[in-house]
Amino acid sequence: MTGGNTRSLWLHAAIILLLFALGFLLPDYHHGVFARVMVLAVFAMGYNVTFGYAGLLSLGHAMFFAAGLYGAGLTIYHWGWSVWPAFAAGLMAGALLALVVGFLALRTAGVAFMIVTLMFAQVFYLAALYFTDHTRGEEGLVLPQAARMLAFPGGGLSLTDPTVRYMTALALFTTVLAVSLFLVRSAFGRSLIAIRENEERTRMLGYDVFANKLAAVVVSGVICAAAGAAYAVLFGYVGAGFATIQYSILPLLWVLAGGAATTLGPLVGTLFMFYAVDTASGYTSAYMLLVGVALILLILYFPKGIMGTVRERWLSWLP
Repeated sequence: MTGGNTRSLWLHAAIILLLFALGFLLPDYHHGVFARVMVLAVFAMGYNVTFGYAGLLSLGHAMFFAAGLYGAGLTIYHWGWSVWPAFAAGLMAGALLALVVGFLALRTAGVAFMIVTLMFAQVFYLAALYFTDHTRGEEGLVLPQAARMLAFPGGGLSLTDPTVRYMTALALFTTVLAVSLFLVRSAFGRSLIAIRENEERTRMLGYDVFANKLAAVVVSGVICAAAGAAYAVLFGYVGAGFATIQYSILPLLWVLAGGAATTLGPLVGTLFMFYAVDTASGYTSAYMLLVGVALILLILYFPKGIMGTVRERWLSWLP
């Protein structure tokens, strides 16, 4: 193992340990915020697979997040499923949707791909509104607290407990971060980067570009669906608002702010954006203006995002 790899692993381990320690040190409000940020950072990590590594600009990833959200939430609310099978249903919903959408949307490229994914996402959103008898549309569903139990042999843990919720979010974040780190260093990850940099040359070298892109979309969809399913069971709410275009643009902003094609960028970007909005809204109703100024300054001084610029200027070994 090279020195850069060793430093990278130590850095990621230190981040996980820091987040674990913060679970016991943060005041109640920030404790809840960090749990939410970690789940949304998983959403951003899923988006980073297609946008950061494969170079596919999508405006439809809200549908994958919402597929996991509804897959877990509706099975709990209407059928009384427990958390584990409901979470698995969310993952399956995201995987199947990503497979179908990827197979069709990847027939296009560039701006056309962006528009097609946006159209699919809008269809999903309108379907959530159409079947309002089951989904309750924008109003959404509140999952009963008794159903949000993480069952284990000999007992269980309530996900309504703030500490359990935080540690469960951390466990999911840690798992997906490890997957992202493995993906970056794998032959599959390197092939995605090659496709992003020069698709025609990669094809000439004998790689199946379509199959690799489709695999990237499916992996991305499953990770985003995992975030959606976790959001449903951890915070107990399922609504069509999570399928709107806003939730397709947000992960793009989080990834750009933190640094595309970096493993820690999605967390840093999500944390930055969340607290930028939260802090600015405490001073003025025009808080988005202040957030916009902050983003402009970020682009000026960190043109490749926070972690991307740090890697370019100071720490070249960052993955």
